[in-house]
Amino acid sequence: MDIDYAIRKDEPPVITETSEPDDVDLYERWERSNRLSMMLIKTKISAGIRASVDQHDNVRELLRAIDEQFVKSDKALASTLIIQFSTMRFTGARGVREHIMRMRDIAAQLKSLERRRDY
Repeated sequence: MDIDYAIRKDEPPVITETSEPDDVDLYERWERSNRLSMMLIKTKISAGIRASVDQHDNVRELLRAIDEQFVKSDKALASTLIIQFSTMRFTGARGVREHIMRMRDIAAQLKSLERRRDY
């Protein structure tokens, strides 16, 4: 079906009356792929993500905007985790083991965010 064609290839020049038949076919193929990809993404992502991302007519631009939204979310999450980790105090109410496990959990979440950023 080549649904991902519009993601893999750049948008071809807009067709005009003087366009070659091959150019028309290429543009129509790209446009169909773009339309189907947009519909698929918009129906599968959550409403919160859909509402936080601007409207786009190009699937590549939409994916780029979604990616940028998650980078911002990852930075906010990392900031929150660092604050939790640095302000965490042992109160003795839950025990040493529980306190250590909570600290290891926060450290593991920070490491996973760092690995995602490196890719």
